[in-house]
Amino acid sequence: MTLLSNHTDPRILELRDNKTAARQGGGEERIQAQHQKGKMTARERLELMLDKGSFRELDIFVTHNCNDFGLDTQKYLGDGVVTGFGTVDGRLVYVYSQDFTVFGGSVSWTHAEKICKIMDMAMKNGAPILGINDSGGARIQEGVLSLAGYAEIFYRNVMASGVVPQISLIMGPCAGGAVYSPAITDFVIMVKNTSHMFVTGPDVVKTVTHEDVTFEDLGGAFVHASKSGVAHFAADNEEDALFIAQQLMSFLPGNNMEDPPLVASTDDPLRQDEELDTIVPDNPNKPYDMKMIIRSIVDDGQFLEVHEQWAQNVIVGFSRLGGRSVGIVAQQPAVLAGVLDVDASQKAARFVRFCDAFNIPLIVLEDVPGFMPGLHQEHGGIIRHGAKLLYAFSEATVPKLTVIVRKAYGGAYCVMNPRHLGADLVLAWPSAEIAVMGPEGAVNVIFRREIANAADPAARKAELVNDYRERFANPYVAAAKGFIDNVIEPHETRPRLINALEMLQNKRDKLPPKKHGNIPL
Repeated sequence: MTLLSNHTDPRILELRDNKTAARQGGGEERIQAQHQKGKMTARERLELMLDKGSFRELDIFVTHNCNDFGLDTQKYLGDGVVTGFGTVDGRLVYVYSQDFTVFGGSVSWTHAEKICKIMDMAMKNGAPILGINDSGGARIQEGVLSLAGYAEIFYRNVMASGVVPQISLIMGPCAGGAVYSPAITDFVIMVKNTSHMFVTGPDVVKTVTHEDVTFEDLGGAFVHASKSGVAHFAADNEEDALFIAQQLMSFLPGNNMEDPPLVASTDDPLRQDEELDTIVPDNPNKPYDMKMIIRSIVDDGQFLEVHEQWAQNVIVGFSRLGGRSVGIVAQQPAVLAGVLDVDASQKAARFVRFCDAFNIPLIVLEDVPGFMPGLHQEHGGIIRHGAKLLYAFSEATVPKLTVIVRKAYGGAYCVMNPRHLGADLVLAWPSAEIAVMGPEGAVNVIFRREIANAADPAARKAELVNDYRERFANPYVAAAKGFIDNVIEPHETRPRLINALEMLQNKRDKLPPKKHGNIPL
């Protein structure tokens, strides 16, 4: 069949002209202005993110219905957002991409309707939603209609939560109420220097608090990736942000009824790394890099870290073991000794709940000396935030594996997926220390008077500390009680975990019937 390109039918010509006009957005001048800021257009972003030729646009001819404030003479096909569906690595996704060249990407009622249609389709058909945000906010000329449009989007974000993965890419401004749609989604990817998120902008901040602050310092990618925890990833540029979205998608199922994709791996599932046998220092107070352990264990050393720059005392991210997607939660002894604080507890709890919602098995690598002490932590709600992590692990029904690498002290032991919270398999290295607290702290409590009354208090304390360490700073007391399933040599960790995942692939578990639990938010 030959496709004739030189149509003379005026209706075909009109259709082509309209589509050409729609693809021009706000016009060539505004497109150039977008490029000069180091930003791509809405359609260029989709072309780069989706498989070549896979994008199918919907609602290209939609225009707004507002006739006030001169808008009756300013109508653009598509109304400032490009919506449709396509594929990433051959897998269906639904997408929307706001067009800053049309009314600054501002959201009108019809703009919101287009996004809502895509979200409804994604939920019905069980495919992820990828939203590219580049908007000046609500379209002021439309008043409450614009606000209603935003609320419709927020409602669908909540309804889609835990049903299909939602990924937000912030590629420009995102201010006021607009920030709450990305905040509800599963992952937020920002771009350094060109994307910003804040509830109130620098001008309002200056008026109210008299603080002079730049867009970047108030709500830039680095701020949200390292201080607030709003952004899960901070990309160097737009191409990098779109690549991160593609990487992220490769670990996730299309919806909550599917398993994550199984990827053939060339990495030997029986591979053993003898370097792991010496990675944990003999001195229990000496740090090491937990990421070295993660990369030694997982397929091909590939690990996509989430929230890399925020709450670095805990590590979370995606990897594969034997081709299966896994979510990894681990302490980082090189940062604050791997202690759990307010931010680390929130970071890990949210990640655990995401993995559980989308059938991604959890691997815990534990080396935790306890919860962070101090006035700031207590007043900041460490009890409430620590309880979130405990709640998340208890609630999770996916396969849950724990490896105690070194310390597992006190309440932090209870929080980090022990058998008592439903872990399916708990392994320990010989370097594991499982106790209510560290030897020195324990001795100070138990033998305070004896040490004080000793002829040589320092010598007596050292003797008692060594005795306590020999008795409790090992995995065998817990193993004798059945709380640890096996003590393994570190180099065995990879094959043991892969074997356990195979054993648990048909795991069935369910929670008691209820509308939903009341997590201590």
